[in-house]
Amino acid sequence: MAPNAHLDHRKPLVFDTHELGRRPGALQRLTREIDAPKDLGIAGVVGVPEGAPVELELRLESVMEGVLVTGTARAQAEGECVRCLEPLELELEADFQEMFSYPDADDRGRPKAEPTDDAEEDEDRLFIEDGLFDLEPVLRDAVVLALPMQPVCQDDCPGLCSECGARLADDPDHHHDAVDIRWAALQGLAGSLEDGEKDEMSGAEAGVDEKQEK
Repeated sequence: MAPNAHLDHRKPLVFDTHELGRRPGALQRLTREIDAPKDLGIAGVVGVPEGAPVELELRLESVMEGVLVTGTARAQAEGECVRCLEPLELELEADFQEMFSYPDADDRGRPKAEPTDDAEEDEDRLFIEDGLFDLEPVLRDAVVLALPMQPVCQDDCPGLCSECGARLADDPDHHHDAVDIRWAALQGLAGSLEDGEKDEMSGAEAGVDEKQEK
């Protein structure tokens, strides 16, 4: 988050650090339950539904260069099993730690003698603005890292039948009789020969009947 961004203290993921008073060593512990923001997770795979409760436990520690935030987020995620495509739910616990820097201090916590225009460096840092910081980008990163990239309903889920799409967990004995295509071709040839022999036999019988009539 770039410095000088406007933060709204009424948003559930915006926190106030004024009580720490920029006193190195000052500590504050917070617990908060929020509604999950939109798109919290891995899009199209698994995530925490928008509006679902998320429990936050935070530890805010004042240091020279800013506020070190350590915390844990707990919620229930929903998704789809990548093997059998059935809906699934899983308990999520995501740990995180992030430094929120004072915009007027350098990396060692000293006031900057002159403002710098190092936009590239600032882009990778998160800042405190007017005593406030926004936890949402940190929470998003932590949740994505804590979620499985390929969620399954159970570790040994057998998935779907490759031939008919049936869910194999519902029918452990499900199978299809395998037919070797080479034998299938021979069976077809045998069938053709049998049909030919029948035709010949029918023709021969017809000839015999004609002779008998004469």
